[in-house]
Amino acid sequence: MLNRIDLRGSHRDLRGLLPRAQLDVSAAVEQIRPVVEAVHEHGFSAIREATQRFDGVTLDRLRVPAAAIAAAAETLEPDVRAALEVVIERARKVHADQRRTDVTTKVVPGGTVTERWIPVRRVGLYVPGGLAVYPSTVVMNVVPAQVAGVEALVVASPPQKENGGLPDARVLAACALLGVDEVYAVGGAQAIAMLGYGADGAGDGDRCEPVDIITGPGNIWVTAAKRMLRGTVGIDAEAGPTEIAILADDTADPRHVAADLISQAEHDPLAASVLVTDSPALAEAVDAEVLRQVASTKHAARVQTALAGEQSGVVLVDDLEQGLRVVDAYAAEHLEIQTRDAREWALRVRNAGAIFVGAWSPVSLGDYAAGSNHVLPTGGCARHSSGLSVQSFLRGVHVIEYDEAALRDVAGHVVALANAEDLPAHGDAVRARFPGGEQ
Repeated sequence: MLNRIDLRGSHRDLRGLLPRAQLDVSAAVEQIRPVVEAVHEHGFSAIREATQRFDGVTLDRLRVPAAAIAAAAETLEPDVRAALEVVIERARKVHADQRRTDVTTKVVPGGTVTERWIPVRRVGLYVPGGLAVYPSTVVMNVVPAQVAGVEALVVASPPQKENGGLPDARVLAACALLGVDEVYAVGGAQAIAMLGYGADGAGDGDRCEPVDIITGPGNIWVTAAKRMLRGTVGIDAEAGPTEIAILADDTADPRHVAADLISQAEHDPLAASVLVTDSPALAEAVDAEVLRQVASTKHAARVQTALAGEQSGVVLVDDLEQGLRVVDAYAAEHLEIQTRDAREWALRVRNAGAIFVGAWSPVSLGDYAAGSNHVLPTGGCARHSSGLSVQSFLRGVHVIEYDEAALRDVAGHVVALANAEDLPAHGDAVRARFPGGEQ
């Protein structure tokens, strides 16, 4: 079922050889541009029309009533509620340690630079609702924003026909457990446009004010809309289909490896599941386990499509050193290390959204209850980007404070550099403070 890529003995550039889902976000931008522009210009009427067309739901208003959010928490299955409470507790514990503190550096006597970490005021958190629903994503977006000190949190999630035109009840319940009461029953590109530009709703109390940052995963239309809005607002990333890569040797249990590959494949037909191994015997055993396990999994058709796609496969390497180079070139969203001395190999990885070490740290743990964040860079972006964290909602602002003596001491250098760059007015702004050319 899984494609084979044999890199044994190869010294070619790895990036072009590795499997990856092909998404044309630029083409998607042009397709959704009319929707985004219509929302910008017409607000509620455009959102209502797009929601009817794409979700088959006619909106009476944008904002979910507070009573509906509270009711969702009251009717939540006890085991799901208990699980969410554990997830929230663990996420708060991990993210609390990410909060930065202000630092003042004394550059010279009388001259300081303070770096302040200031949270953005208002954040829009997108929670998808397509092939699956994601109350866990509410937690992963909301917790770091709350820890950062964000003043206003807004959640947007697609309306569900089966829930009376409201977002999924489990998503609403997660919002209630986190104390988020501003929730909009809007999904897709129209939701991103609403968050970025703001939009009047059906009447008083139904307006969505624009946000400063939009975070959260979504389909290609959400990604395209986020690309369009970049600059108008901040965005966390252009999320693509989920990915798992597993670096494994002959000590790995093929049942575990197959189960973990399948776990990510059930997200989406475009999901990528990649095994990198120096053991042909493991590759064969994993193939057999995949066939056995897929037959009994709930979303078998979706899983089969993902595993058979060009974005998934088994990569055979000479040894783990080459395997390490392969996974670094791939820069997976999720990377599992199932080898001898797994921690030592994990510490040598340079590029991954999150790294899961050993047989007892599967990606599923990180998706829910490890305490880590599951909003991670995809499509190779882990080479230059991080997952969602408290830092995503903070801005470092330098506060410069010099007294007269400290400025006088450095004034000549400022003037010299201003003249060298042919910006004499910069130097004059310093000279003006020292009449008579004392500096």
